[in-house]
Amino acid sequence: MAHRTPPSFLWAPNTHHRLLLIPGNAFHQQSLKLSTTKPALARVPPGEKISASSPSKGGPRTRAKYQYRSPRYYRGRLAPNMPPPSASPSSRLFVPGPFAAERLEDHYWNTIAPDLQVLSYVHKQNPTFNIEKDYRQLTALRLPPKPTRQQLPALRTFRNIPRLMGITVHSMVRGALKDSAYLHAAGMVVQSITGVRATVHKSRENISMWELRAGKWISVTAQVKGRSAYRFLAQLIDVVLPRTKDWKGVAGGSGDSSGNITFGMSPEAVSMFPEIEVNYDMYPPRMVPGLNITIHTSAGNDVDAKILLKAMGLPFDGNFR
Repeated sequence: MAHRTPPSFLWAPNTHHRLLLIPGNAFHQQSLKLSTTKPALARVPPGEKISASSPSKGGPRTRAKYQYRSPRYYRGRLAPNMPPPSASPSSRLFVPGPFAAERLEDHYWNTIAPDLQVLSYVHKQNPTFNIEKDYRQLTALRLPPKPTRQQLPALRTFRNIPRLMGITVHSMVRGALKDSAYLHAAGMVVQSITGVRATVHKSRENISMWELRAGKWISVTAQVKGRSAYRFLAQLIDVVLPRTKDWKGVAGGSGDSSGNITFGMSPEAVSMFPEIEVNYDMYPPRMVPGLNITIHTSAGNDVDAKILLKAMGLPFDGNFR
């Protein structure tokens, strides 16, 4: 009767820490095999999803690392996390560039701004007091009369010269009440000509004449600021408006008395934008909407805003009011 070696316990870390009972004669050969073999990947059923948090599903996948994302808005000094400045690449508001200088912006700072400062300068000397000629010296003191309205400060320094602040492109689509495709086409048009993600708005009131009910998606809006506003305005003045037929210019009486000028564009004029014209076949037929364009300036009245826009090349029809 041959003598048998008692079974030995082998620790195999490559096989999920299992204890194997292996005879003593084959102990060395089996240990070599276990040390060189790789763990087999578990087969996942077709209907089951692979989770990144569980390494057992899918084999050697590791747990996803935590990635910090800074907040978008400033919540105050007591907030636990602060957003980085907009110039930082880690900010959500970071816009790379500028990659090229805008012609209209350079023309404003080199030519228009100095001319507006000279044009609006108040050529008055400081008041002087002459005791011999001023008869009010011997009369009783009186309070100055109350002003009837608030007088806007005169433009005297480079800090309050009117400048372009932004442009708002708005489109109210009545066809969206019956077919939502009109609203999708309007959003595509606004986004392509401005380069800004369009925002969709709902109606607030019920208007029976338009068959409009509150809560319906009815319009899209995009707001352009910075260098993109100068680029959009230059393209509008140099490319789109000169090709528009039977258009005399922006009405001279337009404005909201706060330096904002608004004018409308027909669907035929909107089709003249290079972004729409080059891909006109990609848009649904007869679904290109009209637009309302509002130009925001830092001027305190409409006359100064119109002088600024006219110096940039925007035509006006009629006298300024």
